[in-house]
Amino acid sequence: QVQLVESGGGLVQPGGSLRLSCAASGFTFDYYAIGWFRQAPGKEREGISYINRRDDSTYYADSMKGRVTISRDKAKKVVYLQMNSLKPEDTAVYYCAGDNMGWGGLLPEEYAYWGQGTQVTVSS
Repeated sequence: QVQLVESGGGLVQPGGSLRLSCAASGFTFDYYAIGWFRQAPGKEREGISYINRRDDSTYYADSMKGRVTISRDKAKKVVYLQMNSLKPEDTAVYYCAGDNMGWGGLLPEEYAYWGQGTQVTVSS
């Protein structure tokens, strides 16, 4: 079955960097749009970035634009989210999601499959 597993989260100081990974299995990876989302306590799930399934074009939400880069390694079946200049307000659980029906997007309802999430904590 479709499975997405996030890794790479942890504790980082303000201004630091992390690279999150989303490992995929159980489906034809190249045909799926993959998105990254985050959810802080008491807040709604927020779309950060996605890579579409047509031509691997990438899109970013304004909240983290310029500080994150999404990329796909088709050979490894992994999507990465490189995050730089992290701030305390970036603290959240980060999720990757996949979908093969639409082209991707920044709304949670556009995705059918979700990973379990990885915690990112930005604190000194």
